[in-house]
Amino acid sequence: MKSELLLVLVLSLCVSSKPLSKRRTYNKLLLISFDGFRWDYDQDVNTPNLDELVKEGVKAKYINPPAITMTSPSHFTTITGRWIEDHGVVHNLMFNDKTGLRVPHKATLKRSEWWDNGALPLWITAQNQGLKTASFLYPGGGVNYSGQAVDRFLVEDHGQPDDETEWRQNIDTVMGWFTKEDFDFVTLYYGEPDNVGHTFGPETPERIKIIEQIDRTIGYLREAIHKNGLTDHLNVILSSDHGMTTVKMASEVNEIKLSNYMSLFNLARFDLLDYGGFGMITPREGKGQEVYDSLKNAHPNLTVYKQEEIPEHFHIRKHERIQPIVLLADLGFNINSRVILHINKGDHGFSNEEMDMKMIFRAFGPDFRDNFLAEPFDSVSIYPLMCKLLGVVPEANNGSLSDTKDMLVDNFDAGGSSGRIKVSLSLLLLMIIILTLI
Repeated sequence: MKSELLLVLVLSLCVSSKPLSKRRTYNKLLLISFDGFRWDYDQDVNTPNLDELVKEGVKAKYINPPAITMTSPSHFTTITGRWIEDHGVVHNLMFNDKTGLRVPHKATLKRSEWWDNGALPLWITAQNQGLKTASFLYPGGGVNYSGQAVDRFLVEDHGQPDDETEWRQNIDTVMGWFTKEDFDFVTLYYGEPDNVGHTFGPETPERIKIIEQIDRTIGYLREAIHKNGLTDHLNVILSSDHGMTTVKMASEVNEIKLSNYMSLFNLARFDLLDYGGFGMITPREGKGQEVYDSLKNAHPNLTVYKQEEIPEHFHIRKHERIQPIVLLADLGFNINSRVILHINKGDHGFSNEEMDMKMIFRAFGPDFRDNFLAEPFDSVSIYPLMCKLLGVVPEANNGSLSDTKDMLVDNFDAGGSSGRIKVSLSLLLLMIIILTLI
């Protein structure tokens, strides 16, 4: 009778045994963003390292960015898995339409009130589940969320140089975080090829040169992963935030200048204009319809929406920071307010449906398949993929794991439960020994 009771007890322990620490059964993850890396930038450039990743990892044909194709809104969509109308980061500038406040992009990177709107980024969610996370210059990584900061963060202050030696030093720093300090999830941000795209334009020799530099940096990354013994323990996702297109100048087209069609001083109380192909206006009291009527058919390459008319699939209209009048220019047409500014030769901010706004996606590591070409998907779906790789229970999000699950190795789920298998086998062995002795 005792032996039968003992058998039942041991079997129950085998069935109910909990897994070992979840953190030990999942690999580490590095997310790298190259700002402004258009989906096709590597197609006319010699990129041996990116080409190798096609064979040894995953490539998506392209990724759809969120509707406001700007740096901060798009990066925060990736790290939260939420549409812009849910996370509230609606522009690169922090602003207040009541006071007229405008905070430049670099300064917003330290202002929690711009980012902390209730949507938790993955750094914080992962930390709350026992993981160590870090942000190396990634937008949104240097502020507090409900008073909680990312375990380790560096914030971009004055823009990044395109110095290749410094890029490699950044990789060395991140490798040290993984190996010496046992971080689980790190995000790494580079400000190129966005800067070059703005300064020279996307269809230029300068853009080709910076893509070659990025490719060499990826080669250095792969060497560093191997050198630090992380080949079998680190997954890497390479992505971006938006694409880039050539700005159409007055010598070629009739540029958009809103002061030709309305008095901004008399009709507008606040505006966010002169920032590429996207703009917003807050009319003065009682002037909303007049502003709308003045601009609705003013220029053949300008689309004007009242906030409630914004197409639902843009996923921006429900947030209170979206202003009453929203403007969207056709590809390459900047929205100028009072004067025509020829600052950038390349720009973004245009509709996310335009191919020039699509972004890159590559992934490699022990949990990714080799030589896998993925169909296009929305950038919100990068978030549930990252949660899956880290073993993190995701927050509510707008992404779908079905968009990316096929790029994972077939035995990925088994890897996540290896702790339970080991414990159960150990107990089973113990049971055999005890029964033998009885």
